[in-house]
Amino acid sequence: MKSHVRVRILSPRTFASLLLLAGLAVSSLLPAATVPSSRRSREVSARVSPSLKNSLAANGLKLGNPIFIRIIKQTRELEVWMKRGERFRLFKTYQIHYFSGSLGPKLREGDRQAPEGFYYVPPSRMNPNSRFHLSFNLGYPNTYDRAHGRTGSALMVHGNTVSIGCFAMDDRRIEEIYTIAEAALTNGQSFFRIHIFPFRMTEQNLSKYRESKWFPFWLNLKEGFDFFERTGSPPDVTVSNRRYRFRKATP
Repeated sequence: MKSHVRVRILSPRTFASLLLLAGLAVSSLLPAATVPSSRRSREVSARVSPSLKNSLAANGLKLGNPIFIRIIKQTRELEVWMKRGERFRLFKTYQIHYFSGSLGPKLREGDRQAPEGFYYVPPSRMNPNSRFHLSFNLGYPNTYDRAHGRTGSALMVHGNTVSIGCFAMDDRRIEEIYTIAEAALTNGQSFFRIHIFPFRMTEQNLSKYRESKWFPFWLNLKEGFDFFERTGSPPDVTVSNRRYRFRKATP
């Protein structure tokens, strides 16, 4: 007796759909990146979360919403933006206690200069055991920095009010910022972006520095600044031909 096996030929579209479903099934079994914690960070979160939740609720926000951080060096401001609907809303502006160096990018290890550019922080760069109370690493040098031969390491936003190349907050401020960032990552944000500018990138401010050697670099930074101002959402940032490029962020 001959046996017959029916073979069904799938269309390319059906085959692609099955692959997608299989991929989703596998990815659902993979653990999300763990946000590191410590006794210190847990104590801080328990202490500051109640007041944070009240402040956030007054602004239509919740602890755990996706966040975006923007730093303005000239005015020593660190802005925490949080997503509400399709746009990010400014929650709070924190005064940076200290950063070293002047306006302009960091170029090399040991130049005591704080960086400028576009960075991001995944869970692995959160440090709840920092000797500077609490901290997160900016990820310097990024792709752009490396393309320009820039060097350096361990550049952070941290507490303890002292800094060489980092952005130092007082402990009370870093506790709030860290708790907000930790909650966003724990709630599923895979990373949060940090954009660092020398000053607010307005035409008026730029005109004051037209003779600076960093003027072309700052014009490139302005593209990213304007993207966020225009759309209310930080862009995806890539590097091509040693320049930053910007496009709408994918979910």
